[in-house]
Amino acid sequence: MFEHLVVFKFNGKTTLAKQQEWVAQLLALQEQIPGIVTLTAGINTTEETDRIQGYTIGLRVTFEDQDALRAYGPHPAHQAFVASLDGWVEDVIVVDYAI
Repeated sequence: MFEHLVVFKFNGKTTLAKQQEWVAQLLALQEQIPGIVTLTAGINTTEETDRIQGYTIGLRVTFEDQDALRAYGPHPAHQAFVASLDGWVEDVIVVDYAI
């Protein structure tokens, strides 16, 4: 299996409602993209405020294997989500590893 971790930092014009919309879109990907074993996403609520560095949404996806992870990127549902971020994202961090 492969783990895919992503954290998002948005620009100053992003509202809480918009972030909640993106989280809902992320959660829906589990039903739309084959090879996803589990998917969780949410708005950062850490009390370690000195560590946030502006990152407000986290995503964790467990894939069946590396091929499923590779197929996720170009999948139309994922690409629609990525397109919805246009003009809103300041930075994204991605970490993938075998589990």
